[in-house]
Amino acid sequence: MINPRRISNISKIAVIGNYLPRRCGIATFTTDLCNALAMELKNDEDLITVAMNDITDGYDYPERVKFSIGANNQADYFWAADYLNVNQYEVAIIQHEYGIFGGTDGSHIFHLLKALHMPVLVNVHTLLREPSLEKKLIIKEMADYSDRLLVMSHKAIEFLVDAYGIPESKIAFVPHGIPDVSFEEPGIYNDLFGLKGKEILLTFGLLGPGKGIETMIEAMPAIVSKHPEVVYVILGQTHPRVRETEGDAYRHGLQQLVNKLRLQEHVVFHNYFVDTETLVQYLQTAKIYVVPYTDKEQITSGTLAYAIGVGVPVVATPFWYAEELLAEGRGRLVPFNNPEAMAEGINGLLENDQERNYMRFLAYQYGRSMTWKEVSRQHLNLIAEALVHPKHIHGDIMTDRQSSKLVDELPEINFLHLKNMTDDTGIIQYARYNIPDLQSGYCVDDTARALIATCIYYSLRKDKGILPMLHKYLAFLCYAFNRDTGHFRKFMSYDRRWLDLTGSEDTHARALWALGIAIEHAPNDGVRNTAMALYSEGLSVVEGFRSPRAWAFIIIGIQAYLGKYGGDSHAGKLRTQLARKLFSQFKTNGDDGWIWREDITTYDNAKLPHALVLAGQSIPDPEMLAAGLNILEWLLHIQTHKDGHLTIIENPGWYGRGGEKANSGQQPKDAMNLIDACVDACITTGDKKWLVEAERCFGWFMGRNDVGTPIFNFETDGCYDGLEHHGVNENQGAESTISWLISLIRMYESIGLHEMVVKNK
Repeated sequence: MINPRRISNISKIAVIGNYLPRRCGIATFTTDLCNALAMELKNDEDLITVAMNDITDGYDYPERVKFSIGANNQADYFWAADYLNVNQYEVAIIQHEYGIFGGTDGSHIFHLLKALHMPVLVNVHTLLREPSLEKKLIIKEMADYSDRLLVMSHKAIEFLVDAYGIPESKIAFVPHGIPDVSFEEPGIYNDLFGLKGKEILLTFGLLGPGKGIETMIEAMPAIVSKHPEVVYVILGQTHPRVRETEGDAYRHGLQQLVNKLRLQEHVVFHNYFVDTETLVQYLQTAKIYVVPYTDKEQITSGTLAYAIGVGVPVVATPFWYAEELLAEGRGRLVPFNNPEAMAEGINGLLENDQERNYMRFLAYQYGRSMTWKEVSRQHLNLIAEALVHPKHIHGDIMTDRQSSKLVDELPEINFLHLKNMTDDTGIIQYARYNIPDLQSGYCVDDTARALIATCIYYSLRKDKGILPMLHKYLAFLCYAFNRDTGHFRKFMSYDRRWLDLTGSEDTHARALWALGIAIEHAPNDGVRNTAMALYSEGLSVVEGFRSPRAWAFIIIGIQAYLGKYGGDSHAGKLRTQLARKLFSQFKTNGDDGWIWREDITTYDNAKLPHALVLAGQSIPDPEMLAAGLNILEWLLHIQTHKDGHLTIIENPGWYGRGGEKANSGQQPKDAMNLIDACVDACITTGDKKWLVEAERCFGWFMGRNDVGTPIFNFETDGCYDGLEHHGVNENQGAESTISWLISLIRMYESIGLHEMVVKNK
């Protein structure tokens, strides 16, 4: 029984999760929970929702949704935390499932969780008995930064304690909520759904592989032969995530199976996403509810909970939640993927009215403790307890929020100027101010960098609006490959004439770097397969390359490729061969005062230690890794002004052994290369000093440089071509703008490293 005095002390609650009209089970759960909480609170105006968006434009939310977060937009998580903190919300309730939040296994949630200044409860919707290391760390760290983990089955408590090492005192059992409805005879709404005189078997939910509906369809001939009045209703649309990648292929496959078995009169698809009232009517129509899931590891199921709450007899496969909910005669379990057993179980219930009715009664009675009214009261009791006796300690809030300061300084990622520089063929090399200089034509080096920028941006934000540009850059690289020579060309005139037969080794290697990134971060199979084919052709000629920078680009590209296809031994051997050649040059030429591989530092310098760091960690070769980090640190040191800001080795003139640095012509691509290397050095070592260096290098773009002027143009979203004595070179060409974009995207990626890398390592 809830203490009324405790409720009176609860004033402002924020519930964070998917919300209707977004179509998924979590959205329905969050909406129902909020409605139930509102019924219990004196003033429901202080109950708000922070909605998670999986599309750029969001949804047409009701008034209760006061803030929304783009799942892949890291900045939104910090701004949401600021909104809740500034408005002094007393408690947050987070709906957690790995697919809701952006980042690896949903790690972006920690940007929000660690920045909140209030108690936090987490409803855990998905849990694995044998999680990957990454998924295990997500749950363990979520427990560290919340007051309670709320689970919907007792099996989940067992898993959290045994598999995740979370104290039982940090866990609370709160059942999945269900609507409170009267106990009715089945079939009362048959006429409403055009099923008069039929005995209804029902499955509902968002459709996709793993639901096991094909097993139930295959069981239908044996059911219909004994009960010709039976109709199996499949209620629900294709899951949005399934439709995004596969379209309606799963549903069409089910329909083809129905046709093959000649079940058109006995299996019907109601392709709707229905509200709770309509769903209850469907359940009250059903004689048996069927849950034929194929996976044991299902720790909760809203569809099964609703069926129990209405008092519908259930036949289900023995996934974890079903074993618990249907125990003690509340349902019947049949083996996975077994149409014969499914048919036998359903026929047995259809033929035994006494057992079926008793099962209905037991299920309905059990469900009285699961109504949303009871569930909301349990939530309020836990909230009140957390407010009086908070169990979690956020630690040093200033330390945990270090990355929020960074995100406040980062401009939003905008491809406006790059789009301006891109035509139907590719990307124009140069610009006069921000106007494309058509006479300069196209360059493969710029196209390769542009492909990298669009691929890593898509990986970060899942923004499909970038795909036309990404596809165009990949298509240009395909056209640039000269199959007569086995090499990439470099320059094309504006009238689409190639100006060379074979580009430089560096050009070829940059293209391979970009293709490796495209393979690792491909947004779809078309991109990955196209990049794979071109990558294989281009990689076949590089063993004889002599340019150390080309070696470095190739190594970095291979590392990205191996991130997707780690079993490719040929690529791994080539990576090792090139890395050892590069490392040998540093060992031969360097000394204590000058550790560089040659007597002068020129362009793309940071790519060389970057390659050694990645290869040294992966081979593994500890000496190579240590050398790469040492060389990167040396490059940062010699490019540090006495005032602490970055001052880049300049072009022309460079910096030679025993000489003076040139002092004109600092280029954005060199700042980008340093940032790229530093972020990966942090990922490799877990040492946050590399993030500090990355931020210092990024400051060069923002005005922390020799002339105190931003290199990024806030009006055009382009980047100036360089830094001169007098100020900036005001042209905004392709190379500079892409260097800015890659740098900005990598800085957004680094935000999560502030919170995850050190602990994980």
